[in-house]
Amino acid sequence: MEKKEIQVEGATVPFYEYKTDEGRVIEFDTSRTGPPEPMVNGMTALKLVDPNTKVVMINHKMPMGFLKKVEENYIVEKEELEGGLVRLTFSYKEGASEKADLSDASCSGH
Repeated sequence: MEKKEIQVEGATVPFYEYKTDEGRVIEFDTSRTGPPEPMVNGMTALKLVDPNTKVVMINHKMPMGFLKKVEENYIVEKEELEGGLVRLTFSYKEGASEKADLSDASCSGH
């Protein structure tokens, strides 16, 4: 699996793209950033989700404010990693992902 850095408008951390058997994956790591960067990069990344593209977010904790805003619009797989980090994988949810409001990247700090 070869990861290649891609330019994503609005991103404040590096984004990477790679292919799997299931399709394209866009990955970013906000585990060393504080609010509002996880929210800003998460909202930016979710604009790239489609039936063939998943987004993987690595963060220092479960981003509850972000999840509250988007969880109903995407399939979200949550995984705890070593060192207390979390990996969230966002997949397309037919009929719901198109309705996500990704314009408000403000964060209430949760």
